Amino acid sequence: MFTLSAVYYDKLYAFKDYHKEARYLADVIHTHQRSAGRRLLDLACGSGAHLVHLSETFDAQGLDLSPDLLDLARRRLPGLTFHQADMADFDLGEQFDVLTCLFSSIGYLQTLERVRQAVACCHRLPGGGRLIEPWFTPAAWRPGAVHSLIHEEPDLKIARLSTSKVDGRLSYFDFHYLLATPQDTTHFVERHELGLFETQEQLDILNSAGFEAEHDPQGPSGRGLFIARNPL
Repeated sequence: MFTLSAVYYDKLYAFKDYHKEARYLADVIHTHQRSAGRRLLDLACGSGAHLVHLSETFDAQGLDLSPDLLDLARRRLPGLTFHQADMADFDLGEQFDVLTCLFSSIGYLQTLERVRQAVACCHRLPGGGRLIEPWFTPAAWRPGAVHSLIHEEPDLKIARLSTSKVDGRLSYFDFHYLLATPQDTTHFVERHELGLFETQEQLDILNSAGFEAEHDPQGPSGRGLFIARNPL
């Protein structure tokens, strides 16, 4: 996943206000944090765009499964530590005061069982807050919706087109990328599959793992935010 598209990821999401979202998250952490430290681990950190801003306030690290996106993150933030690992199966042997999982990356776990595994990994890490930005619920997903992202430079044009589809509790896209450069025009396809989870299902998993969890319906980008804290 992201093997071919990683190099274009930041160009296509240049519209996203990572600085504003990081300020929002810092305020949430300040309000809810129950530990005194400033160590933060960003799960599914991607190309590190949130960490550019979060690292201004926190002693931050990143974790992602994609080596291609981690290459971008390491080049962008050479002073930070990044780990290649599955967010449902990792053990860094370190303590973090805050864990974040942003931009709906939790959906890539695909099943509630994998979400439980990821939450169990998070619970094994000592620390205070966990902030998880969810993917869509089954009712909010709209199969048949069509989408496009366009990026234009003098010598590079990118179009990413897709149609929302669903198979049970799995949402998926076939992202069609059309790329034009002075050398050639090329096309490739990537499939992305994300699980559709109910809000209460995710709260139940967090609470059953021993966290005190609540749901903010707005969150940093309008998709909501789960705020989970270790009990006092």
